[in-house]
Amino acid sequence: QVQLVESGGGLVQAGGSLGLSCAASGRTFSTLIMGWFRQAPGKERTFVAAISRSGSISYYADSVKDRFTISRDNAKNTVFLQMNNLKPEDTAVYYCAAEEDNSNRDRLQRLDGYDYWGQGTQVTVSS
Repeated sequence: QVQLVESGGGLVQAGGSLGLSCAASGRTFSTLIMGWFRQAPGKERTFVAAISRSGSISYYADSVKDRFTISRDNAKNTVFLQMNNLKPEDTAVYYCAAEEDNSNRDRLQRLDGYDYWGQGTQVTVSS
């Protein structure tokens, strides 16, 4: 079993930056593919970014490309999401997710591509 705990959410003005962290435990972190999703009020949970086990490959949703950066520190069992130039439409609960086996790019952009989920952290961007 993998436990995921997100932190770093909060309130920020449009154009500002915020960094999220997700600490993992229960498995060797370097064996996990990690992802971030978000869910805005009244909407479905959607893909934000994913990163390979080594950190050498990353994927992004078009809506966050060039503004958000996913990274990981395998020595610290942590994945990060640096969010720059935030917009009000980025307001959502952000969830960290982990996958043990499948590294297919298309599947990693779907909810069913992950085995484990964190509890989420709220990000609010004011205009």
